[in-house]
Amino acid sequence: MIVLALIVAAASLGLALAAAFALRCAPVWLQLAGLACASVCVPLAAVLLSGWVMFDMGADVKILAVAVGAASAAVVAGLVLTHWLTRSIGRVVAASERFAAGDFEARAPRGGPPEIAALAAAFNAMASDVEGLFAAKRELVAWASHDLRTPLSSLQAMIEAIEDGLVEPEHYLPDLHAQVRTLSLLVDDLFELARLDSGVLTLDVREVALGDLVESTLRALEPQARSRGIVLEAHVDAAATTLAAAEKIERVLVNLITNALRHTPSDGAVAVYIDQLDNDLLIRVEDTGDGLVGDTPARMFERFWRGDPARSESGGGLGLAIARGLVEAHGGRIWAENRSEGGARVAFTLPRTRARATLTPA
Repeated sequence: MIVLALIVAAASLGLALAAAFALRCAPVWLQLAGLACASVCVPLAAVLLSGWVMFDMGADVKILAVAVGAASAAVVAGLVLTHWLTRSIGRVVAASERFAAGDFEARAPRGGPPEIAALAAAFNAMASDVEGLFAAKRELVAWASHDLRTPLSSLQAMIEAIEDGLVEPEHYLPDLHAQVRTLSLLVDDLFELARLDSGVLTLDVREVALGDLVESTLRALEPQARSRGIVLEAHVDAAATTLAAAEKIERVLVNLITNALRHTPSDGAVAVYIDQLDNDLLIRVEDTGDGLVGDTPARMFERFWRGDPARSESGGGLGLAIARGLVEAHGGRIWAENRSEGGARVAFTLPRTRARATLTPA
């Protein structure tokens, strides 16, 4: 009879382990349900079998042995299932601890039950985003330091020359003004970018006559274009209006036209076009330069990206990134492409109705 009890216990243990193995990658709720069923059904089956043994043989000790064996099998199966579950969770916990300790490349394996796999995938996505943010921060500090150092070094050299009596102050006044203006523009760009990133950009939205705004922007940039022998043109509809923050759209135009002027040769032209679509206005800034190469159209709006020397900004490398942020804050989109007749085109849209505008509150 002892042999029969051991056989029943071994069979119960085998069935419980098989059930636990089958459920190891099942959803957590199904694992817990299986654990509950195993904890109840296996002992119940053992009790029923024990009753049969008792009825047939009248051996209390044997009944107790069968029940204890079956219950032990259920406990072992539950422990095995719990171990598999906690091991999957432990891998995610270990990855998060490594990430919290500064290892931004730490990622959680995606095996295990669906819930744990989904948790690992969400953690990995978050870790990738945070790693990208820290990389962008390091890049921002590096480029800002580089672009600040050049005008500061020039200012220091000119001030020292004046202090040593090598030149008269009036000699360096134009250069001092130019370097201060460079620093001011860079600080303004960094401040604007910080507001875009933090989501606290304030937009004073009003109905704007876009044709007038383009004309005034071109008048302001006319001296710069004339000095390089470049013609500025405007092909706009005087009736074109949009709901926008005028000073922000003006900054977008200045950044795009200035960038086009940098890459347009002498005797070239830069033109601004406005087309009225069904719900949007399409604004295009086109130049007669060398055009865009490689992945420049896809990446030229990334901050500090200077992969194409022919289209690199000579300033802080933030103008196009700020333009994209301001356009998207108005609910529009911006892109770049080559013109079939040569040169580059940067276009963006603005909504014509308030319902289409997605504005960031103060």
